[in-house]
Amino acid sequence: MSLLKELLGDLYTEEIAKKIGDKELAVINDGSYVPRQKLNEKEQEAKDLRKQLDDRDKQLDDLKTKAAGNEDLQKQIQTLKDENQNTKQEFEGKMAEQRLNSAIELAIHQAGAKNVKAVRALLNSDNIKVDGDKLFGFDDQIKGLRESDAYLFGEGAPTTVGGGTNPAGGGGGKPSTVGMNDFIRTMAGR
Repeated sequence: MSLLKELLGDLYTEEIAKKIGDKELAVINDGSYVPRQKLNEKEQEAKDLRKQLDDRDKQLDDLKTKAAGNEDLQKQIQTLKDENQNTKQEFEGKMAEQRLNSAIELAIHQAGAKNVKAVRALLNSDNIKVDGDKLFGFDDQIKGLRESDAYLFGEGAPTTVGGGTNPAGGGGGKPSTVGMNDFIRTMAGR
């Protein structure tokens, strides 16, 4: 009450003192007092913000779960991409090797080899390269093989043994009785 007396000065009366009684009075003009309506508004705003934070936390958890799945999916996709790239490189390597082998075998055949496999076995394939339709390093090796192993190369079909004629002594007709009689006489001693 002394605070009220001090503030009101001469305006403070006994009637005011009776009405106030033993109640505590607070000075509200020092900025520490907030009106109830304003307090209620701020409390509601705080509740709304807490709810928004909870919603954001839930969304973040959902995104984390989805992102974890996406990370796994991204890893799986990257693994598949790597495997596909490796498979593609292996396939291209095999195709290049097959092109080289086919070109070498064709060139061996065109060089007049009697046995393509035998000549192929004597070639060093590591020193032969293919570029389009051209073979590099092949001609030198074939030339060397023609000089060292000429029997592997020849013209056309191999010769046949016997020439396809009838064996000797097989005149194909009736046996001569005169020759037979002479033989028997000789054997008998006459």
